[in-house]
Amino acid sequence: MNTTQEIEHLACLIIGSGPAGYTAAIYAARADLKPVVYTGIVPGGQLTQTTEVDNFPGYPNGITGPVMMEDLRAQAERFGTEVRFGYVTKVDFSTSGGVHTVEIDAVKTVTADTVIIATGATAKWLGLPSEEKYNGFGVSACAVCDGFFFKGQDVAIVGAGDTAAEEATYLAKLCKTVHMFVRRDEFRASKAMVNRVLNTPNIVVYFNTETEEILGDGQGVTGVRVIDTKSQESQVIDVTGFFVAIGHKPNTELFQGVLDMDETGYLITQPNVTATNIPGVFACGDVQDHVYRQAITAAGTGCMAALEAERYLASKGE
Repeated sequence: MNTTQEIEHLACLIIGSGPAGYTAAIYAARADLKPVVYTGIVPGGQLTQTTEVDNFPGYPNGITGPVMMEDLRAQAERFGTEVRFGYVTKVDFSTSGGVHTVEIDAVKTVTADTVIIATGATAKWLGLPSEEKYNGFGVSACAVCDGFFFKGQDVAIVGAGDTAAEEATYLAKLCKTVHMFVRRDEFRASKAMVNRVLNTPNIVVYFNTETEEILGDGQGVTGVRVIDTKSQESQVIDVTGFFVAIGHKPNTELFQGVLDMDETGYLITQPNVTATNIPGVFACGDVQDHVYRQAITAAGTGCMAALEAERYLASKGE
């Protein structure tokens, strides 16, 4: 840690600026904790890469992800939250007296009585240039978020696990046909989920199939070119939506060896609360939720984390 300058001390530090982080900031600021939010390298989080948000309460006509995050930021700032662009590069939660030390951008050190971690998770992508080009214009990593926009249309989904199977069956209720590409010769999903997929008549499963390119007209997706890895034959399938369901990676590298996490890297919080294994350190949003991964559930846990931070400070008489 850099100790050459005067170290700033905070009552409440929030790491991350998605729905969880900003909601935590709103509640913490209203409790007069004078929270400081460090945005991370993607201010606003995953929602800034989402075009339309139709399932967040309070927006009857829908809202774009970036505008919604600006609204949340403005609301947090209205109550006195200080939002700073910066990236946490190191943490030390072992300090005596319950004060936590955090390094920002490898140059600045702050200490905090409470830390709320809302660093989120990042969707895993195939890595195709065409996937990046049409991300938000027919390409999505969240069927629950965006499936509605493809009602009655033909779509494709790539993935082999429980999430992919669940999202495929969800899409099948909305879409005409769901083309499901499994890259190996079998599913990784549980038997129950596989049976559900195979018993859904409008899901067409392609095994040993890799995506070569997502096709489009410059405005949106028009199809996908895939290759059978056994026969080496390519084919083009007409679709208007392409969903990637190959998993998410929680943004927790910073906390490895410091906070308890599961085998895939999600932070483990105590039952029914957001407290981690370190007193005064709380985790909310997608960084600790691999089940729902919705903006509204992230916001809910952000509220919980702030309320718990306030109670933690009160219990210490601060």
